[in-house]
Amino acid sequence: MFQKILIANRGEIALRVIRACREMGIASVAVHSTADADAMHVRMADESVCVGPPPAAQSYLSMPAIISACEVTGAQAIHPGYGFLSENAQFVQIVEDHGLTFIGPSAEHIRVMGDKISAKETMKRLGVPCVPGSEGGVESLEEALRLGEEIGYPVIVKATAGGGGRGMKLARDADGMERAFLTARAEAKAAFGNDEVYLEKYLERPRHIEIQIFGDGRGRAVHLAERDCSLQRRHQKVLEEAPGPAISAEERARIGRVCAEAMAELGYAGAGTIEFLYENGEFFFIEMNTRLQVEHPVTEAIFGVDLVREQIRVAEGYPLSFAQEDLIINGHAIEVRINAERLPDFAPSPGRITQYHAPGGLGVRMDSALYDGYVIPPYYDSLIGKLVVHGRDRDEALARLNRALGELIVDGVDTTIPLFRALLEEPAIRTGDYTIHWLEQWLESQAAA
Repeated sequence: MFQKILIANRGEIALRVIRACREMGIASVAVHSTADADAMHVRMADESVCVGPPPAAQSYLSMPAIISACEVTGAQAIHPGYGFLSENAQFVQIVEDHGLTFIGPSAEHIRVMGDKISAKETMKRLGVPCVPGSEGGVESLEEALRLGEEIGYPVIVKATAGGGGRGMKLARDADGMERAFLTARAEAKAAFGNDEVYLEKYLERPRHIEIQIFGDGRGRAVHLAERDCSLQRRHQKVLEEAPGPAISAEERARIGRVCAEAMAELGYAGAGTIEFLYENGEFFFIEMNTRLQVEHPVTEAIFGVDLVREQIRVAEGYPLSFAQEDLIINGHAIEVRINAERLPDFAPSPGRITQYHAPGGLGVRMDSALYDGYVIPPYYDSLIGKLVVHGRDRDEALARLNRALGELIVDGVDTTIPLFRALLEEPAIRTGDYTIHWLEQWLESQAAA
């Protein structure tokens, strides 16, 4: 087994991995920028190494610094968390070339799934249903206009690289295609250094459903049901729940089996998430994330498994510790992302935490790296915590979420806590009757009121 693991990340996800290592008797190494010298993940790890100044490009994204930290501390493996280097195929190759283990899938699988066109082609070959769209990259406006007519408007122009909602523009008709095409290419070039785009049919009222899969790299894979991530703002997830309130047991079994069989055939190793748009009983593949998701705790809650522990075991060469028949859904779980942002414009709100109190009690989990006096730096993502609740059913989970939000105190900065208090008053949230467009439409109505 590994004796020491380096966590190439920060914040709550770094803490999450450190805790799993400690339970497994594995020493942990935290890396940090100078801005994070007093961060909780640095305090909690067995060892820590400063890898550079505050900008992520010079610290958390610095491959030489991360590899050097492994060599200095004697760490045998690297857990990337999510974000930063977690889906960087070049980094995975460098890790392996240095005789280290990357806790995640192979460089080849990250490369194939990181490009949305090759991912779609691969999924089609493996029998996973896909959204109608272009077969590959679209090189000219003339081609985009022709394909728009063939696919049928509205269509969405999407960057083949990257994610996070950047490089995505909607064209409702031919008149809107020129602006959507040129803008998406320009955004993609600026954000990812790659201006290639492709076209997909735009679904009017879909839900965002993702299937959690796990493979052992030897031709065996399982699925851990779905998460509904439809509450989004600017393509960024805000609330996630499992199981999905709109998915039947039959649909769950069907799409889960398709995804698990595809990953088994691919020989995929570790955790991954296959994301779909779901409308009128049909699933359409949109992308795959070859890493642990931010929202993985809701899956852990309903199945009683530790996905980080499983990642480490598989990377060590052990088989999966559970079979598909062992995975039985227990109750309902919901996660809300607590961001240091000022409402209603969601502007970042870094600063000093003057008071922090985490909620507790039955079925409540708070994943956060906050503490009294901690200074949230302005250099990184605004996510400061994930509040996760679990109940016997969805109604109990909602009631528990409402209670836990009332206990949660984060003073000194603005946060999105009031947003969730308001959302829990909405009938559509109470019933689960919402789509990926619902939140932005609701926010617009609130701003106009």
